[in-house]
Amino acid sequence: MTIAITDVVLRDAHQSLFATRLRLDDMLPIAAALDDVGYGSLECWGGATFDACIRFLGEDPWLRLRELKKAMPKTPLQMLLRGQNLLGYRHYADDVVERFVERAVKNGMDVFRVFDAMNDPRNMKAALQAVRSHGAHAQGTLSYTTSPAHTLQTWLDLTEQLLETGVDSIAIKDMSGILTPMAAYELVSEIKKRFEVRLHLHCHATTGMAEMALLKAIEAGVDGVDTAISSMSATYGHPGTEALVATLAGTQHDTGLDILKLESIAAYFREVRKKYHAFEGQLKGYDSRILVAQVPGGMLTNLESQLKQQNAADKLD
Repeated sequence: MTIAITDVVLRDAHQSLFATRLRLDDMLPIAAALDDVGYGSLECWGGATFDACIRFLGEDPWLRLRELKKAMPKTPLQMLLRGQNLLGYRHYADDVVERFVERAVKNGMDVFRVFDAMNDPRNMKAALQAVRSHGAHAQGTLSYTTSPAHTLQTWLDLTEQLLETGVDSIAIKDMSGILTPMAAYELVSEIKKRFEVRLHLHCHATTGMAEMALLKAIEAGVDGVDTAISSMSATYGHPGTEALVATLAGTQHDTGLDILKLESIAAYFREVRKKYHAFEGQLKGYDSRILVAQVPGGMLTNLESQLKQQNAADKLD
């Protein structure tokens, strides 16, 4: 079974690596090359990007979406949506949720990964239903964590509830990089055994387990995974795209992606990333403390940046 690759370089990669500061002007020159790769989808909107556009970059997030759609017409565009919170920091009324989704679809969004930090399906329901009603792809999300209360049955129950709500696929979102390879294999295997659903896995590289977790999930039958182009991968971010493409080449899970096309994209971002050095996180290599702290990778560089602005960088630990 071919594995679909979602590259997160235009959204979660820079959110995780340099505080969501990547500008549209640095996306558009490489957009045609990204569109030509053949990704299952490209994550480019949502999460903290909406806020960062307005708060820090002086950009119109809606214009960003329209311009990216115009520049990448062949590849499904994907976003991260915080369920009832949309892209804000409080709950919004159902009619606001419905209208936001309608506008996002109209402006070019194709795939909505809808999550709730508390894993409460009630907080995802209105958004998922709105996505489907407007003809886009609704992806429900299991926000993976570990605790005495979070057992395998917890995730199976949530999967069932999301399927009852109505979804086109389900994502396992390991935003902190704490999903062990064996847990990934068990979770994917059990979901696939019990339910007919397309399953996607998102892992952060923070703790050093992400690549192993992806491979075990692929062995267990996952349909798609998230990666980031190599020059925008690792540390607080994600497994590198090229490494996984090379690993799966010539196997039954071959992605079909051209490593040479990916290398030219990696070279571009290798240079672009230098502009954003001031916002880079301090992590070098892996951080095993996250196995206990469970802080999401997409939050860490933003937190570091905010602490630095307040002359409180020493408070991170």
